[in-house]
Amino acid sequence: MKKYLPRYTDQELKESLEYMGAVLITGPKWCGKTTTAKQQCKSLRELQHPVHGKSYLKLADTNPIELLKGEKPMLIDEWQMAPELWGAVRYLVDESDEDGLYILTGSTTVDGNKIVHNGAGRIKRIVMRPMSLYESGESTGEISLMDLFNKEDLNIDGITSNLTIPDLIFAACRGGWPESINKKTKKQQLAIVSNYIDIICNSDVSEVDGVKRSPQRVKAILKSYARNISTLATKKTLMKDVRTEYDISPPTYNSYINALEKLYVIQDIPAWSPNIRSANTIRKSHKKEFIDPSIAVASLKLTPEKLLKDFETFGFIFENLCIRDLLVYSSSVNGEVLYYNDDSGLEADCVIYLSDGRYALIEFKLGSREIEKGAENLLKLKELIKESVENKKIDLEEPSFLAVITGGEIAYTRADGVKIIPIGCLK
Repeated sequence: MKKYLPRYTDQELKESLEYMGAVLITGPKWCGKTTTAKQQCKSLRELQHPVHGKSYLKLADTNPIELLKGEKPMLIDEWQMAPELWGAVRYLVDESDEDGLYILTGSTTVDGNKIVHNGAGRIKRIVMRPMSLYESGESTGEISLMDLFNKEDLNIDGITSNLTIPDLIFAACRGGWPESINKKTKKQQLAIVSNYIDIICNSDVSEVDGVKRSPQRVKAILKSYARNISTLATKKTLMKDVRTEYDISPPTYNSYINALEKLYVIQDIPAWSPNIRSANTIRKSHKKEFIDPSIAVASLKLTPEKLLKDFETFGFIFENLCIRDLLVYSSSVNGEVLYYNDDSGLEADCVIYLSDGRYALIEFKLGSREIEKGAENLLKLKELIKESVENKKIDLEEPSFLAVITGGEIAYTRADGVKIIPIGCLK
C-alpha cells in the first residue's frame, strides 16, 4: 500500500466538516483530492467505479436521495458526472441539524446552468492543488509563512535548505503530482505529467463542456502559455504565437482557455491595484501561470538536463513553482496571491494578501546575484506605499514583511529588514 503523505487540505477539510453540512474539494486531475477525502470519509460513492458507476449514475438520475443514504461523512467522487446530486446534497443538508455529512470531489468546475443553487452557506468549497515542496517532503518547512506574518521579529538567520538548483529543477520538471512522487525511478516520475497532458488534450478538454476540441490546438495553446509563463503576455501575443502552427479565431481561443481554466490546468495571477500611483500606470492584466510548473516543462518538451543549461528559462518556471507553493501555504487563511507592476518598472513578483487585510511583498530570484535587485524593488514599493498613506491617498497598513524567495540554501534577514528565504525552507 502506498504511504499517504499529509496535505494542507487535511486540516482545512477537517475543520470545514465541523461547521459545514458538506464540503466540495475541487482542483486539477491527479492532485490527490479523492485520496485525501478518503482519509476522513466513512462511506463512498465513486461515480466512475468500473462496476457500480453506471448504477450510481442511474440512481442519481431517478432517486438521488436514495444514493446519498449511508454512513456519514459520505464521499461522492467526481460528483460533476451527476450534477443533480448538488441539489440533493443541499436539500439533505437543509433537512439535517448535523454538520459534516458529505464530501464532494471533482476535477472540473460545473456550468452554473446545471445546478439550481450555488450552495452558499451549506457547501464549503476548497481548492486543492498539486503538492508543495513541503508536502512532498523536499522542503524542510523550518520557516512558516504564517509565522512570518504573525511574528515581526522572527529569526530565520542560518536556516538552511537541502535543495540544490539541480534538485529544484528536477522537482519543477516532475511536478507535485502524488502519483509521480510515488514512482521508484526518476524516469517514471518525469513521465507522469506527459501522460496527464495527453489525457487533458485528447479527452478532458472536450468532455468538460461537451464541445469537440482539437488536441493539437490544445497542445499549441499550452506550448504558447509555457513560452510566456510568469509574464504579462496579452491574448494578442498568445494568439499570434499559436497561429504560427494553427489558425484560430478569438472566440475559439477563448473557448479553449475557458476549458483549461475549468480543468484547473492554467492559473492566472491577478494584479494588486492599490491607488499608490495614477491608476492608468498600474498594469492590470493577469500573469500567466500553470497550476503546476511541470505542465510548462512538459509542454515545451524540456528536461532537467536542458534546464540546467538554460537558467533564464528556469527562472520563469521557478516563479511558477514558488507561486504554487505559496498558494498552498496560504490556503488555510484564504490568502490571495497577486502581483504588482507599474509603468515605471516598479514591481513585486508576488503580493500575498490575507483575508484580515495583512499582506506581504515578495520577489522571486533564482540566484544570489539578483537578490540585491529584488530587495531594492521591494524597499522602493514599501516607501511608495508609506508616502501614499501619509498623504492620505490610500488607507493601507505597511506590509507585514518583505521577502526575496530564492533557489539558494541559506536564510537570513538583511540589515534593511528584507528576508532572504530559500523555497526549500518554507511551509
